[in-house]
Amino acid sequence: MKTTVKDITQHLESMVPLSLQESYDNAGLIVGNPDAPVTRILLCLDSTEEVIAEAIEKKCEMVIAHHPIVFKGLKKLNGANYVERTVMTAIKHDIAIYAIHTNLDNVDFGVNEKIMNKLEIKSMSILSLKDKRVERIGAGMIGTLNQSLKEHEFLEMLKVKMNVGCIKHTKLLGKEISRVAVCGGAGGFLLQKAIERQADIFITSDFTYHQFFDAENKIVIADIGHYESEQFTSEVLKDTLLSDKFAGLEILTTSVRTNPVNYF
Repeated sequence: MKTTVKDITQHLESMVPLSLQESYDNAGLIVGNPDAPVTRILLCLDSTEEVIAEAIEKKCEMVIAHHPIVFKGLKKLNGANYVERTVMTAIKHDIAIYAIHTNLDNVDFGVNEKIMNKLEIKSMSILSLKDKRVERIGAGMIGTLNQSLKEHEFLEMLKVKMNVGCIKHTKLLGKEISRVAVCGGAGGFLLQKAIERQADIFITSDFTYHQFFDAENKIVIADIGHYESEQFTSEVLKDTLLSDKFAGLEILTTSVRTNPVNYF
């Protein structure tokens, strides 16, 4: 029996429902025929033109990305920008594009748990629950190190474990790091919750200059970069959501580094 795009999307949505995405998001099947057969999937963080070219080369009928390639409404499809070109190329080559974004951020086995596991943090829980009656759904995570580390030691470990070249951070407070809060992607909206729950450090990305002042010497903010904080999302998809679920389905991870930010 052939596996179809619909089989895969239904499986993903049974574990990570689209109803869990934020109101501004556009998760789900963005391009493609639900009834089309799939034998090979390409996983990525961003479904860019280069990733779609890789999918064509590797004969993948479906691309599953974390970030939706179409985030705002498209009024035209004439190749005027990379979003339009990506969608047009995918349609031309019968490649389905699926996004699993803030709904994957909002489950306790998703993006944030992967960061926590990389940092070997224990006693994890959701940082900010969507519904206080449901413990497993919400934004960010918080947990405790097995052994406290000095701030410099923790930052050195963070660089290695998360494979980052540099970390933007607020003033170090001269305290040991024990309780750690994280949010993959742009997590500025969770800073006060991290402080409220007595985290020693908050690891996230996309903090603006003025947001760094909001730490007010109560917590260390560590901005590791958006791509860097979510770079292991394909592992979540492969190992947690798709592994051994469909007989004969080949699951590949992109070789394209899609981070648009470079450091000199």
